[in-house]
Amino acid sequence: MKQGTFIMVDGIDGAGKSTVIDHWADYLEQQDKRVFDLKKYWKENDDFPEYQDLQDYDVILSAEPTYTWVGGAIRGEIVQKSSYSANAAVQAFALDRQVLYKRIIVPALKDNKTIIQDRGVSTSLCYQIIQSKEFDIEDVAEVEGNKFALENRPDYLVLLDVDIKEALDRLNYREDKQDDSHFEKKEFLKKARDQFFSERYQSLFKSQGAEIRKLDCNQEIGIIKEKSVAFLKNLK
Repeated sequence: MKQGTFIMVDGIDGAGKSTVIDHWADYLEQQDKRVFDLKKYWKENDDFPEYQDLQDYDVILSAEPTYTWVGGAIRGEIVQKSSYSANAAVQAFALDRQVLYKRIIVPALKDNKTIIQDRGVSTSLCYQIIQSKEFDIEDVAEVEGNKFALENRPDYLVLLDVDIKEALDRLNYREDKQDDSHFEKKEFLKKARDQFFSERYQSLFKSQGAEIRKLDCNQEIGIIKEKSVAFLKNLK
């Protein structure tokens, strides 16, 4: 994998995103890469870092939604309550995304940093279509923050694939499992998996020049970690 690669990782809940990304971070640090974890920074400081504070790092780990500013409101309020309209949610995610891209992602790309991101516009173009019939995928793609993210698309959109039953089994053992979360229900997981691997969905990224890669995550954790490193090495 060359320096300056932007990788976005997505998939249904329980697919193994955190397992893969955390293992990639460990591997890259073993290769003497300096890794900056935005998620950790957000949680500890409830703020964005200044980009100049990241300039000595080789790799930036990012995530959406963020954990501060608009992202904090999304995580702590909007996704927790049903009193917000579908449009409010779409706009909130897109604004959080636009702030992240303008403050961190775009400067980092210009600075030839490697970015590994957990979810992103890829999730909005999947989940928000399923959650509301008010929008189709093209409507969500045209929202300002989403359009900006697609214009600055990842080099690779890595979709983790897992059987629905396996995903549900993993979710049942997670300490942070949300029992009332519709994202963790069988019907939603099936719809999301179908959307991620649909041609209409993937064409939005391919048309911008992104490559779609699939990573099979049905195995036990040790095998997934081993396969994920081989997968990362094979990215050009």
